[in-house]
Amino acid sequence: MKRSLRSRLVPPLVVAAALLVTACETVQTTQGGAVGIDRQQRMMVSAQELDQAATKQYSELLAEQQKKNALNVNAAQVRRVRTISDRLIAQTGVFRPDARNWKWEVNVLTSNEVNAWCMPGGKIAVYTGLIEKLKVTDDELAAVIGHEIAHALREHARERASEQAVAGSLISIGSAIFGVGDLGQQGAQYAYMGLMGLPNSRGHETEADRIGVELAARAGYDPRAAITLWQKMGQAGGSEPPKLLSTHPSSQDRIRDLTVYSERVMPLYKQARR
Repeated sequence: MKRSLRSRLVPPLVVAAALLVTACETVQTTQGGAVGIDRQQRMMVSAQELDQAATKQYSELLAEQQKKNALNVNAAQVRRVRTISDRLIAQTGVFRPDARNWKWEVNVLTSNEVNAWCMPGGKIAVYTGLIEKLKVTDDELAAVIGHEIAHALREHARERASEQAVAGSLISIGSAIFGVGDLGQQGAQYAYMGLMGLPNSRGHETEADRIGVELAARAGYDPRAAITLWQKMGQAGGSEPPKLLSTHPSSQDRIRDLTVYSERVMPLYKQARR
C-alpha cells in the first residue's frame, strides 16, 4: 500500500527536530545549593547575546524613567533596596561563582505597579508600588529581590527564549510541510503554550522561590517572610486565573512549597544571624 504524501513528509520534520535539539547546549546554570536545584537546561540562545540585549534595554528604560522623574526619587527607599540587594548579591556565589563578577545594577522606579524584576546579567528594578502598597518588611523585600535574582542566576529568560526559538522553528516547518495555513499554525502555538510553555514557566517560578529563600536566609533575612509576602501578593492581586492557564503556581501551591523550603534553610538563617 502506498504511503500518503503527508506520511512521506514526516521524516523531514523529524530530521529538522533532531537538528534543532542537537543545536541546543545542555547546561547546568547553577549549583544546587541547600535547596537542591539540579535540573539541567537546554539552551539555543547564547548568554552573551541575551546579556547584551538586556543591558541595552535596561539603559533605555532608565533613561526613559529619568525623563519622567521616576528614577530613584526617594533616597531612603533607594538606600533600603540597595542595602538589601547587596547582601543578597553577596550570596550568589553559592549558586554561581561567576555571578560575583556580574555588573549588577539596582534601581527604584516610581510606579503604582506591584512589581520587581532582574534582567539577565543582574539588572534589577524595584517598583515603589511594591514597597508602598504591600508595606513590605525588609525580610519580605529580600524575598522578592532574592526571587528575581534567582531567575537571573538560573537564566530562565535565556531558557524561555531558547524554547520559543525551537518551538517557533518547528511550528513553521510543520506548517509549511502539512499546509495547515495560519489557523493551523496558531493552533499549534496555543498547543505548545498549553503543553510546554506555561508549565515550564511555573517550574521556573518554583525554582526561583526556592533559590530566593536560600539567598535570603544566607544573607540574614528570615526566609519565612516569603510566605507572608505571597499572602500579601494574593490579597493585592485579587482573583487568580485558572491554574492551567497561569504562568505562576497557585498561591496555595506556592505557600505550601515555600513553607517546606523556608524551613529547610532556617539553619542557614540562624547561622547568619549569629
